[in-house]
Amino acid sequence: MSATSAPGGPGKNAPTAEFVRSLPKAELHLHIEGTLEPEMLLALGRRNGVALRCTTAEECRAQYHFDDLQDFLDLYFEGVRVLVGEQDFRDLTTAYLDRVAADGARHVEVFFDPQSHVTRGVPFADVVAGIAGGLRDGEKEHGISWRLIMCFLRDRPVAEAMEMLDLALDHRDVITGVGLDSAELGHPPADFAEVYERARAAGLVAVAHAGEEGPPEYIAEALEVLGVRRIDHGVAAVGDPALQRLLAARGIALTMCPLSNRALQVTPDLSRHPLKELLDAGVLVTINSDDPAYFGGYLLENYLAAQRALDLGRADLVRLARNSLTASLLPEARKAELVAELERVATRD
Repeated sequence: MSATSAPGGPGKNAPTAEFVRSLPKAELHLHIEGTLEPEMLLALGRRNGVALRCTTAEECRAQYHFDDLQDFLDLYFEGVRVLVGEQDFRDLTTAYLDRVAADGARHVEVFFDPQSHVTRGVPFADVVAGIAGGLRDGEKEHGISWRLIMCFLRDRPVAEAMEMLDLALDHRDVITGVGLDSAELGHPPADFAEVYERARAAGLVAVAHAGEEGPPEYIAEALEVLGVRRIDHGVAAVGDPALQRLLAARGIALTMCPLSNRALQVTPDLSRHPLKELLDAGVLVTINSDDPAYFGGYLLENYLAAQRALDLGRADLVRLARNSLTASLLPEARKAELVAELERVATRD
């Protein structure tokens, strides 16, 4: 056993997939458009008369090899063109809930990118109605609670983000928060300070992608300028001990996505992923799937990949699941219920 391994690491007592699946957990970093599996991509393309570069699921998957974030985004934004009507978004969301339910998720907080749809002429209200309808379907079918977070595309004009916020304010019954995603380098969080100030004033929760490909300064900027309560990714924090202490002291969660980081060459070798180091430093690290249709795995696969690569034991995995519940936007009473359930499951033989 390595010096940093928790009891129950690799070996005959290694945590099983069934053990990890059984842990009540939340997914806090999931782009609904990134769950568009090739089979559904092709089906929706046929439904809506959208021509695609690939004609079979195998051909589509063969394209999923990326050099960096922008390489992925080019394909991602091409794929979303098949999402046209409210039912498309509902079907997409229902399919995701079916998958994540099988992974042991009890709560999800789902991102969506309205600019990638509204700029194509898809009504904002149709996007929201479709996703919310799918989330409600999943809640009824699987008992999975949910929150919906609208993301601004950071490589699009700030004025456009403000327009999206105007639209979102008419849907505060289903939209809980705002986030910031897309191409990070050259698009610092501070560019969106005014948008975030207005969103927070309207009662929306603030989160933001930072430190995926960008520097640790972007993480600090998101905290201090945008006033976020969570950092999505946050890989760059590993190079800044002072920032790690700040994150730990404030209880700021990092919604990390191991398979995404490997696929986009952020950490090509998962055995060198900073997740365990940051966890051991007291940072509220969580595991999530990001855009799982493109990166090779949903929530459970991300837990298992991290467990294998980083020598995670049962205690680590339970802590990660607990962190996901603690960092969620659920009411405190519901968090306590799920954490108590987690502790019961974790102590079973």
